[in-house]
Amino acid sequence: MHPRVWAGIDAGKAHHHCVAIDSEGNKLLSRRVANDEPELLQLLADVLALGHEVVWAVDLADGGAALAITTLLAHDQQVLYISGRTVNRASEAYRGESKSDARDAAIIADQARMRRDLTPMRLPDSLSAELKLLTARRTDLVCDRTRTINRLRAQLNGIFPALERALDLSNAGPLILLTGYQTPASIRRLGRTRLEAWLRRRKVRSAGQVARTALEAAERQHTAVPGEDVAAELVHTLAQQLTALNEQIAAVDRRIAERFREHELAEVITSMPGIGPTLGAEFLAATNGDMELFGSPDRLAGFCGLAPASRDSGRISGNLRRPQRYHRGLQRVFYTSALISIQRHPESRAFYDRKRAEGKRHTQAVIALARRRVNVLWALLRDRRCYQAVPPVAMAA
Repeated sequence: MHPRVWAGIDAGKAHHHCVAIDSEGNKLLSRRVANDEPELLQLLADVLALGHEVVWAVDLADGGAALAITTLLAHDQQVLYISGRTVNRASEAYRGESKSDARDAAIIADQARMRRDLTPMRLPDSLSAELKLLTARRTDLVCDRTRTINRLRAQLNGIFPALERALDLSNAGPLILLTGYQTPASIRRLGRTRLEAWLRRRKVRSAGQVARTALEAAERQHTAVPGEDVAAELVHTLAQQLTALNEQIAAVDRRIAERFREHELAEVITSMPGIGPTLGAEFLAATNGDMELFGSPDRLAGFCGLAPASRDSGRISGNLRRPQRYHRGLQRVFYTSALISIQRHPESRAFYDRKRAEGKRHTQAVIALARRRVNVLWALLRDRRCYQAVPPVAMAA
C-alpha cells in the first residue's frame, strides 16, 4: 500500500475515466466507470485500497460530475477542481499528441500531484444549491425571452414597421395588443374607441395611450405586404409565447426571493446598496457565501474578473490587461450592482464622479467602483454585519 495516491477523473455524461498514480507518477489503476452510484462506490473502495491517503481531482464542478463529487465528499475524501482548459493546456507538456479519456485522466492526476494551487471542493449547503439551480433557470428563461423578442420584432417589422418602432415589447400592454391585432387594416377597422375598450377589458395599463399609438402607426401604412396573414399568425404566436415567458420569469423571481431570504447571509448581502434578492442569490450560487475558499478579497476580485492581470516581459513592466479566465456571472453581479448603486447611493455616486474626473471612461469608473465594493462586501461577510455608510469604528471616534 502506497503512502499517498492521486486519482484523476475525466468526467463525462454517461461514463467517467479514473486513473490513479503514486508519488512517482506510476500508474496504479486505470478504469472506465459508469456514472452510477454502485460503480462509483466500487471505484472509491478500490482506489482507497491502493494507499493510506488519496487525493482526488476532477475537471468538472457540476453537471455530469455532480454525483461523483457528492459521493466522494460524502465519504470525507479530498477533492480538487482543475478546469478543463487547464487540462488542455497542460496536455501540451506531455509526450504524444493522442487524445483519450484515459490520457486526460492521467494528466489530471499528475497535475494534482504536482500543483499546490488547485481549489478544494466542498459540498454546498442546501439553500445555495437550490439558488444555483433557480438562478440558472432564470438565466435560461431570460435568454429565451430575448430571442423571442428579437424574432417578434423581425416578424412585425416585415409587415408593419411603423408599429414595430412604436411599441415597447418589454411591457405587457403592447404584447396583449399583438395577441389580438397585428396588421394596419385590422387596427384601422376596429377604431380607437373600440380598441381602447378591448384593451381595458384585458386590464392593460395606459390603454388609451397604447390604442392611440397603434392607430397613429396604422394610419401611416395602407399597403398590405405579401404573406401578411401568415406573418400575423406568427406575431400572434410569438406574443403569446413572450407573455408566457414573462410569467415564468416572474414566478422564478418570486421563488428565488423566498429561498434567498431564508439564507443566513441574506440580510448582510442585501444591505449593500444595489444588491437585491436576484443579484444576492446569484452571488450565493457562485460562492456559497464561503469566503474562506478565496482567502482574501483580492482573490475574490480576480475570480470575478475585476482585478487586472499583468502582462510583463523583459524590460516591459506595468503592462496590465483584462483577465480572460473569470466567473462571468459573478462579474455581472458586481458590475450591475455598481451601476444601480451609482443611481441610488450618494457615496457610490461620489466615487464614480471622482473616477470620471480623473479621466476614466464610464466602463472603467464602474469597474473601479465594483472592485471597491468587493472589498466592502468581503468585510461585511467576514464580520457578519450589515452595511453602514459610516463604519462602526469611525462612528465611535
